[in-house]
Amino acid sequence: MRIDIPGRQALEIETVACDLNGTLSVDGKLSDRVVDALRTLQSSMQVVILTAATFGNLEEITRLTGITPILISSGLDKERWVAARRHVAAVGNGANDVAMLRAAEFGIAVIGSEGASREALMAADLVVSSGEAALDLFLNPKRIVATLRP
Repeated sequence: MRIDIPGRQALEIETVACDLNGTLSVDGKLSDRVVDALRTLQSSMQVVILTAATFGNLEEITRLTGITPILISSGLDKERWVAARRHVAAVGNGANDVAMLRAAEFGIAVIGSEGASREALMAADLVVSSGEAALDLFLNPKRIVATLRP
C-alpha cells in the first residue's frame, strides 16, 4: 500500500505488525469489529500479531482471525522482528512497544481502555483511540493523509 502525504515522503506499507493485549484486545478479548478488520486487511497486506500471550488464548486468536500470533518475550523481540523487515507499520500501546514503533516506517499508538504509555505516544507517528481505529486507517488510508498533511 502506498500512501502519498503532501509535504512528506510517501509511506510504503506491506506489513502491519500489531501488539495484541491493550492494543487489539481488551482483557484478552477481540471485538467483532477488530476480527472483521483483521480479516479484511489480510486481503491487501500481511498482518502479524506479536504477543507475549498474557491471557494464553493464542488458539482462539488464530481461529477468529486466521492469523497465527508470533510469540515474543520482550519489547526487544518486537523491535527485532520489525527491524528485520521493510515497509512495516507498527501498532502498539505499551512501554514494550516503544522500540517497535520507532523501528517501523510508520508507528501508531493506541490509547484504549487499558491506556497507553507516554513513551509509546511519543514514539508514534499517529495516535488513535482504539485498535479498531488503528486498523481502519489501513482500510481507509485517506484518514492517514488527512491527519498527517501539513
